[in-house]
Formats: sequence, structure tokens, C-alpha cells
Amino acid sequence: MKKDERLRRLAENVLCRSIGLKKGEKVYIEAFGVSTKALFEEFIAEAVRIGAVPFYFFNDNAFIKSFAGEASSEQMNAYGAMHRGIMEQCQAYVGIRGNDDIFALSDLGDEQNKLWSENFGRQVHMETRIPKTRWCVLRYPNETMAAFSKMSVEAFENFYFDACLLDYAKMGRAMDALQHLMEKTDRVKIIAPETHLEFSIKGIPVLKSFGSHNIPDGEVFTAPVRNSINGYVRFNTETTYMGTVFSNIFLKFENGKIVEGRSMLNDEKFQNILNIDDGSRYIGEFALGLNPYITQPILDILFDEKIGGSFHMAIGYSYDDAFNGNKSSIHWDLVQMQDEKHGGGEIWFDDVLIRRNGRFVLPELEALNSENLR
Repeated sequence: MKKDERLRRLAENVLCRSIGLKKGEKVYIEAFGVSTKALFEEFIAEAVRIGAVPFYFFNDNAFIKSFAGEASSEQMNAYGAMHRGIMEQCQAYVGIRGNDDIFALSDLGDEQNKLWSENFGRQVHMETRIPKTRWCVLRYPNETMAAFSKMSVEAFENFYFDACLLDYAKMGRAMDALQHLMEKTDRVKIIAPETHLEFSIKGIPVLKSFGSHNIPDGEVFTAPVRNSINGYVRFNTETTYMGTVFSNIFLKFENGKIVEGRSMLNDEKFQNILNIDDGSRYIGEFALGLNPYITQPILDILFDEKIGGSFHMAIGYSYDDAFNGNKSSIHWDLVQMQDEKHGGGEIWFDDVLIRRNGRFVLPELEALNSENLR
């Protein structure tokens, strides 16, 4: 299948299946970066073919940097309120992120980044888009992403479309057993190098994510009971946040709160993020990654959190669908790979081993192992 055909199929899948766009509805389509132009055009045209009304907004981290680097809190709040008003008129949202310069926002000071998160991210996305629209976010396979993946552009495009166009209906059926098991689970224990965590997920809803909100997709998620986490964890994949790279993040918990945290890279900025608000030292999500085509981190969380055989936890905001009471202006997913190459690991539910070294060991969960999802 040629690239243009794959782009059109991707646009159709997202608009028709992921967000279920209908005739007469309004959809907010946002694209980041010049490289997204071809896919952006496909989404606009497909929305019109469906009979919907698209609000199309071309954005870029360079634009955000120019605005947020100079704006006051009042200006940011007014800008956020304007976009919130548009979002409130829409039934659906699609975000296409090319991120041609993923480090553009690293030049902003910590205070400006904090103001941007509080005045724009919170009111437009956390409080409006996520709870009030049908939404989906995705990436575009550009040269920057290929470089961070250490692949040629052609190889990365094949990797990208394999991960994005897999049979999500098949994956969703295979997730049922894990969802039901997690719904019955109280205590979770995770053991891995520099990791020994124990917490409860009792009473928190469990959601399957198989192509509705993220493309690529592949996770089953919930949230820890807010004050239940004790122990420590080392996340072994590099990650970016607010345009800065962090590495080998270590967290120690006491009764749900992060009482110690450090990053091998840019630790000073990491400490500032932990102290953004009252909720940024608590966890808002726990999830298992399941995408069989994503086998390595590429410094993009939309992909990395879906790595087959991984788990991730998010500092900050807890989604309304799996709400544990934690609110924050941030939601930052941190990933630990548990395959043998990365040191292995075990996940236990109520004293029953369910996954070892990234592979499910219970018969009812074996359909989720990578070779069975391809």
C-alpha cells in the first residue's frame, strides 16, 4: 500500500472508527508542524466527506514558544478561554502532532511553562477536551521521529503504519480477559531492577484502549488508589516533557506521595515539575502496554507507553473515566520496559503472577502476547 493510501486509510479510521464522527457534527482538527500537512489535508477532506464541520487549526511549538515566552498569566488565560470556547462547541477533537522541533519549548523558563500548563493545558484539554469531546491524538511519521528512532525514514514509516493500522478490533477482544481480571483485583505488586512497588486498584474503573483515543494504541489502564502506593520504581526509558529530555527517572512513594524523585538528566527541571501543584506528586494512571509492533522506545510517549511488555504510570491528572481523586495541570506518563533485554520484571495481582519478563503467563491472558496480536 502506497503512503498516500495509508494516510487516507488512517484518516478514515480515526474519524469514522476512533471518534465516530457524524454528519452535522463539529470537529476541532489541530496539526502541529509543517510535516503534518499531507495528513492534515486528508483529515479536513474526510471530515467534509462525512458531512461534518471541521475547525482546522495549524499550530507549532515555535508559535507556542513565541506566545508563552512573552505572555502574562492574564494573556495566557484569555488565550486559553478563547480556545476553550471553540472546544466547547465541538463534539470531537483530533490532534496530529509532527513535532518537527520537539525541544522548542525547552527554551521557556520553568515559570512560563507552568503558566502555560495551568492557563491553557488545564482549561482547554484537561477540563474541556478530555471529559467533554470524543477525541483522538496521533503523530506524523516525519524525519525527526525517524532520527530519534534510529531508523531510516522508510523503515520508520513502515514501523509507524504497522503500529497504527493493526487490527484494533482483534486487540480489543483479547483485552477483555485482562480488563475483567483488573476489575476484580485489589493489590498490585511490581518487582524489577530498582523497583518494588505495591498499591491498590480496588474500585477504580478499568478501561481498554484499542484505537479510540490514541493512534497508535494498545493499553489497558486504571489508576492506583491515590494514597495506596508504597515502594520505589526506576523507569528505564528516556522521556520528554515541556521540551526537555529526562532519563532513568527514580521515584520513591510513601502512602501515595512521591517523597523522593530524581532524573539522571535535567534533574533540576524534574524537581520543578514535581512541585508544579498539589497533584503533581501523586499518580493518576497505571497501565499495561500491549502493542505488538512497538518494541523499542522512540522518545515519543504516544508510542512508548504502548510498548508490548511494558507498564507505565502517570504523574498528575487522573482521567475522569478512571478517576482516583487526583487533579493536576500535568499528566506525564513514565514507562518501564520489562522484557529480558531491559532486566525483566514481574507483575502480580493479589499474589498471583500474571506477567513475567513482559509476557503474560496466565492462559486466559496469553492472547495478549505479541505473537498473538500481530
